[in-house]
Amino acid sequence: MPTKSPFPDVPIPDVDLWALMFDRKERDFPDDKVIYRAIDSDQKYTFADVKALATSFGEGLRNLWDWQKDEVLALYAPNDVDIGPVIYGTFFAGGIVTPANPGYSADELAYQLENSDAHALVTTKQFLATALEAASKVGIPHDRVILLGIGKDGTHRVKHWTNIRKTSGALRYRRRRSKPEDLAFLAYSSGTTGLPKGVMLTHRNIVSDLLMAEGAVGHWYSSANDKFLGVLPFFHIYGLTGLVHQTLHRGIEMLVMPAFDLETFLRTIQEHKITFIYVAPPVIVRLVRDKMVDQYDLSSVKMITSGAAPLTRELVDAVYKRLKMKINQAYGLSETSPMTHTQPWDEWYSSVGSVGKMFPNMLAKYISADGKELGTGETGELWLSGPNVFKGYWKNEAATKESITSDGFFKTGDIGFQDEQHNFYITDRVKELIKYKGFQVPPAELEGKLMDHEMVDDAAVIGINDEQQHTEVPRAYIVVAEDKRAGAGEAEAKAVVDWMNKKVANHKRLRGGVVFVDEIPKSASGKILRRVLKQRSGQDVPLGVAPRAKL
Repeated sequence: MPTKSPFPDVPIPDVDLWALMFDRKERDFPDDKVIYRAIDSDQKYTFADVKALATSFGEGLRNLWDWQKDEVLALYAPNDVDIGPVIYGTFFAGGIVTPANPGYSADELAYQLENSDAHALVTTKQFLATALEAASKVGIPHDRVILLGIGKDGTHRVKHWTNIRKTSGALRYRRRRSKPEDLAFLAYSSGTTGLPKGVMLTHRNIVSDLLMAEGAVGHWYSSANDKFLGVLPFFHIYGLTGLVHQTLHRGIEMLVMPAFDLETFLRTIQEHKITFIYVAPPVIVRLVRDKMVDQYDLSSVKMITSGAAPLTRELVDAVYKRLKMKINQAYGLSETSPMTHTQPWDEWYSSVGSVGKMFPNMLAKYISADGKELGTGETGELWLSGPNVFKGYWKNEAATKESITSDGFFKTGDIGFQDEQHNFYITDRVKELIKYKGFQVPPAELEGKLMDHEMVDDAAVIGINDEQQHTEVPRAYIVVAEDKRAGAGEAEAKAVVDWMNKKVANHKRLRGGVVFVDEIPKSASGKILRRVLKQRSGQDVPLGVAPRAKL
């Protein structure tokens, strides 16, 4: 029998995200409560500001661009206070949002724009050149590329999002109400084939995940007493749900960080008395090791929640010993909107190493390799079911059928077990994806790019665990082209690494270096035997990267 959450189920209303946020009567905070505050300017938006700006933008989309229901708007930007109003303005017009990593190259962005059928693109001045190049590749007119943030385009090539509003003579536009099962987001998650897949997340999925989170650990924070630090990237569904949506729903002020910088991170905590932070494990490592931490008062922090990879008890102990700072762990996937598990705040230490307890309204089961359902303490693949489980993969019926069972369970691809106290543990991954600081890196994509290099005859990429940084990094195993094999060494490896760095987003770089080999181990059917490379990786000395390079 599937396992049920130990938390009582919560009611999930049949509404879209707009209605959940702005149409509900019961709120324990006023309209003038600040929700999004910038750390690098005096910009801030209250709850009322977000609703008014979103309404104006949504009316503008319909009036100026004749925006149709279910058209897709792409968001290619770092964290910014404008992101919330832009997303909800798109929802006002009945649209769908597809967030893209601002670290993407023009080719990577163009793939997502084309695959998602995006009709418009929102970016910042900093990333405008790449955005325009990608838009040109897929035929998005440049007058459908607009800016958010405080930077304006001095050449007047593109408009700012605040200038997309209905003209004075236009009729007043009413909001297009979305059905709960309509798509809200296309969140792209890299697949083992190397091409990212569009994860179809409905309004019901995100509404459910917000209310389920509130039912699990949400009582530990409140509008009146807490402030969040918005350092997780908003282009990832973890940051979108946990920060952009959750703070708006709960009326909690969030300080918005465009990118992680340790000094800014520490100073913001001290100056604004931050009480709650979502991070990935590498930030925890910095808190343990960096001397700069001692210069700041971080005592306001009630809890840090870490996701993306397990933390050791040693690391949790080290942070608490140094800073008296509590850390709990969480788990989720893009396909589950994303949060599914977290350690209750009063159990943060008693179950270190686990991802905690499952959210309400969910069912789970562990399945063995031969399809048998497993019991407590037995290790298998985790399958999850609940109202937060995605609708399927965009334009990919085969992948959807492979991932979601006929009775609605999502096969996570993660290996683990649960104990008798309902704590879940994730111990390994079925899937071959490399996880670098919470970002997914598909080996096949990197292998495909490496094959374009004149020096490469064959290649395989695997994830190597870097114990110092508590993250995986990609390493390439390369068979050098026959006419270039003589003398291939450090210089040639560095040339490959540098070449690759220009081809991919920052998180996909070959931080694990290069190892030259005579052949890539493969099965009879031609599939790369990554486990063979994993087994030998501990003895290999990578080339092309400095020893213990800072990641």
